[in-house]
Amino acid sequence: MDGQRDIEDLIARVARLPGLGPRSARRAVLHLIKKRDTQLLPLAQALTDIGRSVRNCLNCGNITTGDICALCQSDKRANGQLCVVEDVADLWAMERAQVFQGRYHVLGGTLSPLDDVGPEDLHIPKLRDRIAAEAVREVILALNATVDGQTTAHYVAQELSGTGVSVSGLAQGMPVGGELDYLDDGTLRAALSSRKPF
Repeated sequence: MDGQRDIEDLIARVARLPGLGPRSARRAVLHLIKKRDTQLLPLAQALTDIGRSVRNCLNCGNITTGDICALCQSDKRANGQLCVVEDVADLWAMERAQVFQGRYHVLGGTLSPLDDVGPEDLHIPKLRDRIAAEAVREVILALNATVDGQTTAHYVAQELSGTGVSVSGLAQGMPVGGELDYLDDGTLRAALSSRKPF
């Protein structure tokens, strides 16, 4: 492969990243090439390192470089609250807002018949196991205010109905159709503090 085709291949790969299109990818790649020593090579090394070491936390599903993430290892987080989120981006959004001090559980998606995602594709059995093992008193369903998110929240609430745990959901501040990763910190804070029984 000649150099130009290699560069075009890199641009095509970068363009597949969320939020980037062909023009943005081209600008980013040309910038990286121009700053080869200070940005391109360190970025390539960081991607290689992370690619070899990153994995999902065996407990909650967060991304970590060890078996168990720092949030699950922290005794301060063992406060009896478990916040259930759709994916890691939502967990990070909650952490960025600094509104929740308990532990998390990443479902790994939402129920979606159109996408052929059923209950068996989500980490619901692991959630039930954690409730018993970690003496969880409250499960907060912090799922996106989309049809699939709310359908999943109702399903999870039904699945947990016999566990004796209190189940609540985010309240005001969550716009219908909104996704956690795109909300500002104040909106997340209001939604969490005004949670209601599910």
